[in-house]
Amino acid sequence: MIIGICGGSGSGKTTLLKRISIELKHLNPSIFSMDNYYLPIHKQQKDENNQYNFDLPTALDRERLYSDLYKLSIGQSIEVKEYHFNSPPDKISLITIHPSSLIIVEGLFLFYYEEVKKLIDFSIFMEVDPTTQLDRRLYRDQETRGYSREAIIYQWDNHVLPCYKQFLLPFEHEANFRFHNDSRADDEFERLMYELNMLIAKQKV
Repeated sequence: MIIGICGGSGSGKTTLLKRISIELKHLNPSIFSMDNYYLPIHKQQKDENNQYNFDLPTALDRERLYSDLYKLSIGQSIEVKEYHFNSPPDKISLITIHPSSLIIVEGLFLFYYEEVKKLIDFSIFMEVDPTTQLDRRLYRDQETRGYSREAIIYQWDNHVLPCYKQFLLPFEHEANFRFHNDSRADDEFERLMYELNMLIAKQKV
């Protein structure tokens, strides 16, 4: 069984993945992050102001991503380069992901990559107020990536939001579960886990 989590930058995808993983730790789930498939910077597209745009579907190695997820889904282990924004190429570590009866996938283009979407058994779309998303991105990118506030706002206005509206939002209603990551988050999590546990029992994962 494959659970997929999709949502914009700062929507809480990784946090939800961790919560689900802890809740279902008895199944020893395999964790699959699309972030590990970013192409090297020289292969990234630039905008009209010569700035790299990392929010396009072309920013990831789509073919390798799908191939690895498919291998994992049929019981094969995979080896991936673990993504860290500030890591130089020679310092990137390789990690081995072993197969499991439960795989949890998170990433921006869960629905946009049609071949990936077809592998997903249960999909979740993260919904959160855009102001909250921007606040989280400002904190993360200033604290851990060394970006200036001006650079973050530029990316948000010119890359993040336009790409979210074009490549993520149109698929919102295709999700099996729309997770409101706000004051309702705890209630939403309980409701989500009820649905997942029912599905797991039905599929005998």
